[in-house]
Amino acid sequence: MLIKRDITDHLLNMAGEYPVVSILGPRQSGKTTLAKMAFPNHQYINLEEPDIREFAQSQPRELLNNYQGDLIIDEIQRVPDLLSYIQVITDNTKKKGQFIITGSYQAAVKAGISQSLAGRTALITLIPLSIKELNSAGLVFERDEYIYQGFMPRIYSENQSPKYLYQNYYATYVERDVRQLINIGNQIQFERFIKLLAGRIGQIVNLNSLAGDVGVSQNTLTSWLSVLESSYILFRLPPYFNNFGKRIIKAPKLYFTDVGLAASLLGIENKEQVFRDPLFGGLFENMVIMDALKTLYNKGRTSGLYYFRNQNGLEVDLLYNAGRSIIPIEIKAGISFDLSFSKNIKLLKKLSNDITKGYVVYGGDTNTKTEDADFLSFRELQSIFE
Repeated sequence: MLIKRDITDHLLNMAGEYPVVSILGPRQSGKTTLAKMAFPNHQYINLEEPDIREFAQSQPRELLNNYQGDLIIDEIQRVPDLLSYIQVITDNTKKKGQFIITGSYQAAVKAGISQSLAGRTALITLIPLSIKELNSAGLVFERDEYIYQGFMPRIYSENQSPKYLYQNYYATYVERDVRQLINIGNQIQFERFIKLLAGRIGQIVNLNSLAGDVGVSQNTLTSWLSVLESSYILFRLPPYFNNFGKRIIKAPKLYFTDVGLAASLLGIENKEQVFRDPLFGGLFENMVIMDALKTLYNKGRTSGLYYFRNQNGLEVDLLYNAGRSIIPIEIKAGISFDLSFSKNIKLLKKLSNDITKGYVVYGGDTNTKTEDADFLSFRELQSIFE
């Protein structure tokens, strides 16, 4: 079952304006399928294939000459030098949408693009499926089932078991990619680190404390964290501190790009275990924040997402900077709403005139309006950004 991606229209629009479109995102998020579905007449090469990669490294000009016309190049980070040759070709042909490239490690791809394709490519970020995309395909689930199953396309297109998919995903992609990018002296320490991060979803991570728990230096953890973020395993949610005074927490919070991987790292093996897990609220928050990010990416917007916390204990889970206004969003996992859920939104409004309306996104199905905030089912989250 192929699920239409909401980002398709934006992708096609960018291909009509730029000679190269770069689709970045985590492995198995559907980049290749998206590219092939949107551009069925393009030829295709995959740089993960050893013979193709060797050919691209040793004879890049001849490789590209063999594929005259429009081309999809998968996993460009494996041979980033190809970007310089693509620049020459596109400068000569001036054809829009000639190359569609995908990449799973943003640091390498973005560095190559800034050097070779500046002004010649549109950047698009594709992360796993959104709740809206699943629902549009007729795949509607309960709250805990979404968290356990996660949002990797293969779970739904190939009916794969979430339990084994995420175990294999960690072993074959997370560990392998990180090993290729940095030298991990002790694999057990790295696995302990990433599991500890799963246990701190939605928290401000103290690397000094984690370094003691893992048994490596803080500098080592900083390096690991950077690679996990660049590989789209983790997402860093920055704090918002403009115009809210000086006593503001300014450290980011961390979430997993796919909540299913986080659930797997926590040892959750079925949907019934989700609600009983001590980190259930954090997992739900992770799912909602990433769904908000997907909604924005699918519309071609940069994030614009933040959280707020001050030293007096006032916190709002999510802020969306919508131009001249700031939209506060509280996230509650419960299936029934309580007016007290919006109390922090009410307090935050007193700190800034830029905040005019707030939302509480919760685990139930009923939408209702109150004086301080609109209560929305997590299934309706995307309506905030439309």
